[in-house]
Amino acid sequence: MLELRPSCEHCNTNLPSNSTEAMICTFECTYCKTCAIEVFENVCPNCTGNFVERPIRPSKYLEKYPSSTKKIFKPKDLEFTKKNTEKYKDIQPIKR
Repeated sequence: MLELRPSCEHCNTNLPSNSTEAMICTFECTYCKTCAIEVFENVCPNCTGNFVERPIRPSKYLEKYPSSTKKIFKPKDLEFTKKNTEKYKDIQPIKR
């Protein structure tokens, strides 16, 4: 089950469980759409995977399966991650 992390790991924007702005990679690194697409160009700065929209958990399940309240705020060194992005952005995620 997905953790549904509450904020963007890079800019700390709030991403509640019903947010349509949340993007995740295969390891659930969580970013807002702006950071995932515009800053990191669909290359996760942690694992080099791609991003997909995080699904929204139906509200009827939130009580039994609440979203995470633990914020992970680790702003990235943009100079370093730019090199990472440039290396992988033109490679299809399935071939990374």
